[in-house]
Amino acid sequence: MTMIFIGKLMMSSVIDVNSGIDIPGFKIHQCDAMSLLKETLSNSIDLVITDPPYESLEKYRSIGTTTRLKNSQSSSNQWFDIFPDDNFEELFIELYRVLKKNSHFYLFCDQETAFKVKSIAENVGFKFWKPLIWDKMKMGMGYHYRARYEFILFFEKGKRKINDLSIPDILSFSRVYKGYPTEKPVELMEVLIRQSSLPGEKVCDPFMGSGAVGRASLKNARHFLGGDISSDAYQLSLSNLKNETFELLGK
Repeated sequence: MTMIFIGKLMMSSVIDVNSGIDIPGFKIHQCDAMSLLKETLSNSIDLVITDPPYESLEKYRSIGTTTRLKNSQSSSNQWFDIFPDDNFEELFIELYRVLKKNSHFYLFCDQETAFKVKSIAENVGFKFWKPLIWDKMKMGMGYHYRARYEFILFFEKGKRKINDLSIPDILSFSRVYKGYPTEKPVELMEVLIRQSSLPGEKVCDPFMGSGAVGRASLKNARHFLGGDISSDAYQLSLSNLKNETFELLGK
């Protein structure tokens, strides 16, 4: 079989493995986050970046301050179910197990979820460094002090230096419009990946959504492992990752 090298990633034909797609460079599955992590070897992941559909979104929907969970063409009801706050401890235990010693973990969340999960992650063994701020550069919805930012909680297992000490803790990237309801900019994910991993290392996102973390991983010669319980999100991620692969092959 002919192999093509992209940086340090080796690409070949698609292989269907246990309902997942495995291409040297990325492997994704349609499954829930806990199933993906429990099937992952201990100490095998170099970096986790993820954005669970946190429970407080339900509250925002009930008072009409978010459209992300409404039943409409642009909503996310058809994409994901809420990840209950009570499940975060089990999630963090599995993330801590699969991460290698001396690695980083980034969790996207809102302020309400941040206050709840920080101590849970610390009790599992993670060191909490600080919240990074994703500045979306334009206001969102709300009754007062309308939302323009999102937290990225920065955790560490063991001790690992970030790669560039000149990067600020406020990361300004415009939000993605008319895409996946909770889609994050690939360029934002690239910053985190370059800060906390090296080429050839493995990045994981168990709530991969549209595959932004995976796309950023491929663009920066990292391997990607991802999963999503939604068939629509899985197919969207697969399409996005294939397209990213073809673009890299064409360069």
